[in-house]
Amino acid sequence: MTRRALLIVNNKSRSGETQCKTAIESLRAHDIEPVHVECKRREDMSPLIVRHKGQVDCVVVGGGDGTINAAALGVIEADLPLGILPLGTANDLARTLEIPPDLDGAADIIAAGKTRRIDLGLVNGEPFFNVASLGLSAELAQKLTRDIKRRYGRLGYALVALKVLLQARPFRAIITTETETVRVRTLQIAVGNGVFYGGGNAVEQDAAIDDQHLDLYSLELERAWKLALMARSFRYGRHGAWSEVRAIKAKEFDIRTRRPRPINADGEIATQTPAHFTIKPCAVTVFTP
Repeated sequence: MTRRALLIVNNKSRSGETQCKTAIESLRAHDIEPVHVECKRREDMSPLIVRHKGQVDCVVVGGGDGTINAAALGVIEADLPLGILPLGTANDLARTLEIPPDLDGAADIIAAGKTRRIDLGLVNGEPFFNVASLGLSAELAQKLTRDIKRRYGRLGYALVALKVLLQARPFRAIITTETETVRVRTLQIAVGNGVFYGGGNAVEQDAAIDDQHLDLYSLELERAWKLALMARSFRYGRHGAWSEVRAIKAKEFDIRTRRPRPINADGEIATQTPAHFTIKPCAVTVFTP
């Protein structure tokens, strides 16, 4: 029996229109009938999913981590499984779930119908699958415009990241968990729910997206250049071994700063400090290998 899938593709990406046509063809080749709808603003995506919940069997989102993030609250409210077509630059959620980068491979997984329930992080009520952070990555997200992404792709990330690192200065913050409060001077605080972020860096070497807790790290360095020495550790989630990196596991965090600071959630500026981080266990059903 043919399943119907609500299909939403990020048409604002560098090759959005072509990818959308390919996604439709790929789903149909796997006996899934796509109900394609346009979504011009990310804040409209979840309400759009809820409106169509009675017409489809699942939701398929084509795009990067920011696009998939925008669907999170909608698939929870609609109680529909989520299929992922990784069409973005970093595709960290797809990497966490071992979904291949090619459309046919991703469509194979949706067609097979195997699902897994994963956790969802929340910061001030805004969702994140991978990481929510303040400091360096938030500054990167602010400077990495859609035009830069479209024009340069991964190279754009590297160019903007270098500029952010050269201008980086530490800031003060207060981190509170269920058991402790610490004052820090840091370049970045990141709270991870998934396994990967930033194009394949590991949140923590033992992290999982269904372990029902969050992993925080704080980069308490005086100079950003030392990050170059830590690059391999970050790639494999072993940065907690460095004395300048504070690592904490908890189900909730509160972070306060002297002045409001923007918070990047899955590549999009979502809120600002003061910030309350929490986790919604087993909240989203996704198609996985």
